[in-house]
Amino acid sequence: MGNLVSFMSANFVARQLGYRMTEGWSQGDEATSRHFRPPATFRERFEAVVRDVAALGFRAMDVWTAHLSPRWATPEHLVAARDVLDHHGLSVPSIAGSFGADRAEFDAACRVAEALGAPVLGGSTPLLFSDREHVLASLRAGGLRLGLENHPERTPDELRAKLGEPDDALGVTLDTGWFATHGYDAARAVRELADVLVHVHLKDVLAAGAHDTCRYGAGVVPLSGVLAALREVDYAGAISLEHEPETFDPTEDVAASKAWLEREMGVAA
Repeated sequence: MGNLVSFMSANFVARQLGYRMTEGWSQGDEATSRHFRPPATFRERFEAVVRDVAALGFRAMDVWTAHLSPRWATPEHLVAARDVLDHHGLSVPSIAGSFGADRAEFDAACRVAEALGAPVLGGSTPLLFSDREHVLASLRAGGLRLGLENHPERTPDELRAKLGEPDDALGVTLDTGWFATHGYDAARAVRELADVLVHVHLKDVLAAGAHDTCRYGAGVVPLSGVLAALREVDYAGAISLEHEPETFDPTEDVAASKAWLEREMGVAA
């Protein structure tokens, strides 16, 4: 199994809060965005993240929009980010997050993806439902694909319905943890969404009914079954390793999960 394994930079959602994220995801998102926005300190702060990711042995990183937001990224931010990633030998399979509710912000998200060489926008935008033709035109202009990520959707059918009419610029970013949260078999979801699958967020959660992420194998996601399903459907895209704890540094868990994943994939350490 030769899929690229990537680190999801949103794994550090609570890092700027000292892993005391007491008010939910938006608290971490806002704190991270404030930390990385100033141009004078961006390169140094972004490199601190990239250096840590490279030290774990990753050669790819999905860039979360709080680390490089379409709302504030200037050409200087983009050049610095690309320089840092290149210096540490990391490619970018996707940018991840929410891509805005208006044309200007969505187009800015496309520019971020293009600048980083990321072929996929893995996340969501309400603009897909209010201004679909603009979304499609912007994606096509940049040679990009929007991978709509499942969060509230409980089944593949719900997610597919939101995609609307088939289009080569649209697909699915499948989050195994969110399907497990809703009690749906993530391996089955892979098979049911095979024809629109453009990216995978491989995540384990402790139990259905909640979204407490954990080290691979400590939760309820049938991870081996998911990998078997990805092989079965000939999925050739990247697999993003995702684990976003609110109260502790995920680095140790990520290292263990990466080692497990490489063994399962038959990749030499």
